[in-house]
Amino acid sequence: MDSLIYILFVCLIAPLLLMLFMLRNRSRLLIGYMLIGIFVSLFVSELNTILLNLFSGDMLYVTTVITPISEELVKAIPVLYYAIVFSDDRDRVLPIAFATGVGFAMFENMVVLVENIESVTIGWAVVRGFATALMHAICTMAVGYGICFVKKKKKLFYCGTFALLSMASIYHGIFNMLVQSDYKYFGFVLPAITYIPFLVQNLSNVKKEKKA
Repeated sequence: MDSLIYILFVCLIAPLLLMLFMLRNRSRLLIGYMLIGIFVSLFVSELNTILLNLFSGDMLYVTTVITPISEELVKAIPVLYYAIVFSDDRDRVLPIAFATGVGFAMFENMVVLVENIESVTIGWAVVRGFATALMHAICTMAVGYGICFVKKKKKLFYCGTFALLSMASIYHGIFNMLVQSDYKYFGFVLPAITYIPFLVQNLSNVKKEKKA
């Protein structure tokens, strides 16, 4: 199974890497951060396996308490690095944060697929694609959105960054808890509801840019 996961990893990143050299500017940045998200997902999949073994295979506890913290922390690192070192312009940080989350979710979905190949359905694919994947992207984007603000406020930087990571981890944990409970349908729609404000703001900014 481990070898199959690495085979899928190579199959996924190879065409994206080749495309990366054909792109320029913002397009290259977005694909680059999507690739980073895929690399992070591979690392976290190995880390989560270790964590699961440490907690005696208690899947419910690990997926609602432990992995939301490990995943959101590692996912946020490349976004925080870009915002701190290169640019805290929200119009640049939000797309790369979303791309990182999407790349992470793409590979995670592939790992879950190969681990449960005999039981997956079209419904499973819809849920993973539109709920779980969107949840990962939203959590990373929320951290990116917030860091653009707290970076400018030196007194808030450390506590603000901690609060952003905590918020993303708690949201992730709530989602995982809901989808494993009798209220799983609430979990399925939670990312879509959260996504709407970001989408509305982005469309509003596009309209303003066109008018300008």
